[in-house]
Amino acid sequence: MKNVLKKILWLLAQIGIHPLVFIKSVRGLPFFMKDWIHFRKSYSGRMNFTPCLHDRFEEGGVTKNEYFWQDLLVAQWIHSNNPRKHLDVGSRIDGFVAHVASFRDVEVIDIRPVSTQIPGVSFYKGDLMKGLPLLQNKKEGGYCDSLSCLHTIEHFGLGRYGDDLDVLGYQKGIENLATLLEVGGIFYLSTPIGKERVEFNANRVFDPRTIIEVAKKNKLSLESLITIENNQPHNVLIDEEILGALAEKKYSLGIFTFKRL
Repeated sequence: MKNVLKKILWLLAQIGIHPLVFIKSVRGLPFFMKDWIHFRKSYSGRMNFTPCLHDRFEEGGVTKNEYFWQDLLVAQWIHSNNPRKHLDVGSRIDGFVAHVASFRDVEVIDIRPVSTQIPGVSFYKGDLMKGLPLLQNKKEGGYCDSLSCLHTIEHFGLGRYGDDLDVLGYQKGIENLATLLEVGGIFYLSTPIGKERVEFNANRVFDPRTIIEVAKKNKLSLESLITIENNQPHNVLIDEEILGALAEKKYSLGIFTFKRL
C-alpha cells in the first residue's frame, strides 16, 4: 500500500498536483489569518496579500534526500583532490555544479541548454550517447583529469530529456565518458542501484555489478562505492556477496569512484 501511495503521489506531481503541499497549506491557513490580523493592528503601511502557507511546517533546508548527500560529498572530494581540469556531465546546475563553482572553474556538458551565464562555469551542449565535440581536436590522452556524472547515466536513451531512445544508451554513455578521461584520472558516477529494471521513462535502476562491468570494459577501475540509504551515506566493501545483496534491494543511490587505467 505504501508503494502504491508513493506512485500515486509521483504521478500527481508530474501533472503539477502536490497533495502534501495542499494539506500543509490548509493546515497553515488559520495561522496566516491570525498573524495577519495581529500584524495589521501594529502596522499602518501598505500590506499586500501574499500568503505562504506551508513553509512553517518545513525544515530549514532540504537535506533529507540523496541529491543533498551526493552533491556535498563529491564536491568535497574534488576540493580535496584539486584536479587540473574538472568536467561534469549532466549533474544538477543548482546543486553539485554550484558547489564546485564556488571554489574552482568547472566545465559542464548537458543535452539541454543552459542560458544563464554562471561565473566559473563553461557550458557545452552535447549528447554523450553520440559524438564528443571536446575531443575532436585531440588525438589521444583524454580531455580532463577529473570527471563527474551524477544521477544522470540512468536517463540515457529513455527520451525523458529529448534524447534518442536507445536500449544501450547507458553503455554508450559510459564508453564516451571514459574516453574523456585521462589515464590516472578520477571519475565520479552516481546512479540508482537495486533490482535491475527500467522505470520508463523516468530512469533505470542498475544492478551495481552492471555498472562495474561496463566500466571495467572501458578501462575504469573501481576505487570505492558509497550508498545513500535512509538519508545517510554508507561505505560499501567491494565484495561479491555485498554487491549481490545491494542488487536485491528495491532502491538505493550508489556513488561510484573509478580511476582510468
